[in-house]
Amino acid sequence: MNALHVAEVRRTTRLTPGMVRVTFGGAGLEEFRTTGIGDEFVRVHFPASDGVLHLPRVDDEGVWHYPEGVDDHVEPYTIRRHDAVTGEVDIDLVVHGHGRAGTWAAGAQPGDRVAFGDPRGLYEPPAGAVEQIFVTDATGLPALARLSEQLPAGVRAVAAVEVAEDSHRLEIGDGSLSVRWIVGRGNGVGPSAITEVLRALPITDQSYVWVAGEAGELRDARRYLRHERGLSADRYAVIGYWRERQEEWLERYDSLDDETVAGLQAIWESTDADHEVLRDRYDARLAQLGL
Repeated sequence: MNALHVAEVRRTTRLTPGMVRVTFGGAGLEEFRTTGIGDEFVRVHFPASDGVLHLPRVDDEGVWHYPEGVDDHVEPYTIRRHDAVTGEVDIDLVVHGHGRAGTWAAGAQPGDRVAFGDPRGLYEPPAGAVEQIFVTDATGLPALARLSEQLPAGVRAVAAVEVAEDSHRLEIGDGSLSVRWIVGRGNGVGPSAITEVLRALPITDQSYVWVAGEAGELRDARRYLRHERGLSADRYAVIGYWRERQEEWLERYDSLDDETVAGLQAIWESTDADHEVLRDRYDARLAQLGL
């Protein structure tokens, strides 16, 4: 595992009533390097409930160990901007009155610290994908905004974004990306429209489809793209950014017996199939367990 970069809050900017941009800097970011991929993300280590950033110890097998009794909180977030000259990094966070990361962001002050590792991206359209389709909820807006700024010339691109309220819209790109806003759906305020939007879109063999949002909803979205629509694995990326009622889900997962957890982990250790086949098996097993 690479060392964590400790980042200090420089300033915050309220982008919409539902999103805050936190700009980080400091000596801890001197070695941070961007991948350049538009949806690159890092796993952000937030301060514990005592307000202190407790960094984990890493053992010889690369496993993180936090001090005993520390309620560590780690979530993945998109790198919205990296300024190689100033060393600053922008991360845009959804704020909705609950959730530890959003609550932290809403109250972040200069000098507050978080930590994150090196970034990785998932957006990888194949050669010949002359049309790109983006479908997401508010959590995917930072990645969508950056992806739209980096679209290759000559690519046709459309997007559908569900937001909780009309005031949560953001200006995206330079106008070359056609965006349909779906207000009052998903985002914890109503049933998600992501899968039904995908069903209504004219997806062709020349399309690349990028989908992000709530993990439970995206099981259906991925099932549609992979099994009903029949897209090959290089033609789509389906990325779970958050999970509704995550604490309840984690409690149910943590209550599983050791044999069941080992069986879930063993699915990913299999070498007899590609990643998407393993994902099918994993999702099916979670469904059997009511997860």
